[in-house]
Amino acid sequence: MSRRVLVIDDDPEVLGFVSRSLEAEGFEVRTSGAGRAGLIAATAAPPDLVLLDLSLPDVDGYEVLRSLQAGAATSQVPVVLLTVASSVEELVRGLDAGADDYVTKPFAIEELIARVGSVLRRSKSLRELSPLTGLPGNFRIAAVLQSRIVSGEPLAVVHADLDNFKAFNDHYGFMRGDNVLKFTANTLIDAAVEIGDPSAFVGHVGGDDFIMVMDPAQAERFCKEVMQRFDDGILDFYDPQDAMRGSVDVIDRRGERHAFPIVSISLGVATNLRRSFASEWEASAVASEMKEHAKSEAGSSYRVDRRAG
Repeated sequence: MSRRVLVIDDDPEVLGFVSRSLEAEGFEVRTSGAGRAGLIAATAAPPDLVLLDLSLPDVDGYEVLRSLQAGAATSQVPVVLLTVASSVEELVRGLDAGADDYVTKPFAIEELIARVGSVLRRSKSLRELSPLTGLPGNFRIAAVLQSRIVSGEPLAVVHADLDNFKAFNDHYGFMRGDNVLKFTANTLIDAAVEIGDPSAFVGHVGGDDFIMVMDPAQAERFCKEVMQRFDDGILDFYDPQDAMRGSVDVIDRRGERHAFPIVSISLGVATNLRRSFASEWEASAVASEMKEHAKSEAGSSYRVDRRAG
């Protein structure tokens, strides 16, 4: 699918030159000669990137930039400024307002194309990250799993999930719950670094679910490292009286009070040492099954699939 670029500039020669050059590189290009028309076009059909001239006849280019940043449909669209500004202050003003990069007129088309490509690659990478933990999300997880499976090399898929996390969220609120998720992400990363596997990958599926991919020879050590680090740090997120009691009280819809234990972590491990996986879905399903077995145990625990395929 072609990447879509909207060019907003009041110079017809610039619009024509940039459009032809980008189209020759495989981009789908739309143009607008005025700020308001450009905003309408961007909102109606959000592009993958906006090239924005700061010197527009009807609306100040900085105002267009601010409107793009504030719009629900366009707030995530990267913007590259086209500017004749020569002062550092003006360029900094544009970047501070939310621009991702800039090109100073007159420019070489090769530089413009390179900057457009660089910003789009950076934007794509950011969209694939969890906004909460900064870890790779579902698309990247699936790509890594599929690549490792196709390679045929030994691999372990680890599915981590938190126990009693909903009760923690209900009791303390989502903001403290988000801090626990960030702590979990850091715990998984630190454990991956500790085992010394340079190929270890840590991803965030969403909520309190995480997926790791690594050398199967290091998987059990990884799980043990995670459990120790998690259990050592989780009490810091509880009020002192709850930490001492070892539980939090949550009232259900019927008005009944229930005590829930301290949040723990369960991990399930699937490897291709004794069986092969046809797809990333099969590998993640086996890891998830093992995780459910681990969750049947009280406290932090892990289970490894040792069945032959």
